[in-house]
Amino acid sequence: MDESEHARIALDRLIADRGENYADLSRLIGRNPAYIQQFIKRGTPRKLDEEDRRVLARYFGVPEQMLGGATAPVAAPARMRGMPAVVAVPRLALGASAGLGSLDEDEQAAGVMAFDARWLRHLGVRPQRVSIIRVDGESMAPTLNDGDDIMVDHDDDAGRLRDGVYVLRLDGVLMVKRVAMGPRRGWFSVVSDNPHYPDWADIDPALVDIVGRVVWSGRRLH
Repeated sequence: MDESEHARIALDRLIADRGENYADLSRLIGRNPAYIQQFIKRGTPRKLDEEDRRVLARYFGVPEQMLGGATAPVAAPARMRGMPAVVAVPRLALGASAGLGSLDEDEQAAGVMAFDARWLRHLGVRPQRVSIIRVDGESMAPTLNDGDDIMVDHDDDAGRLRDGVYVLRLDGVLMVKRVAMGPRRGWFSVVSDNPHYPDWADIDPALVDIVGRVVWSGRRLH
């Protein structure tokens, strides 16, 4: 068994042990969804690209040598142990409307975004219970703009509802809005930060499905 075959077996075992899948890991390194499967099952490519190997080693928290890297100097393993582990967070193929609302018809993952696991813990979220969704519309401007990516904590739902920005479904429509708790127990208002868009006051909580709380946002600068 040569070195490249050892690397394929090791990577396949890591994927199985962590409950990952080939397609998401391929997207993590910027490749087509079949790339990792072809490497493991067909040996194509014969060796992982150096940068791909580095990203995968950091993601799984293992030395690059396990995935086919050259033997490193003695000091290298210590540096590797000091590298932060990264977590792949799914980026869903849907938009949470900050305007008139978009129908929640397709919740398939369109890819992944990688985050430092320690940073996610600092946010107070579980990596397996967050997702990235794109904002559509301007009703939450300037807090959130059209095209922004938001991280949604699905653990922080109706059971922990409080003032804040949430992704929710109202009348079957997925949207991102500010929730403002009212004086009536359990009832709340759905508010648009942009004053040119409407609000919904004193909503019966039975009519709303809270998807999760927005804990982070990112945007492209122009």
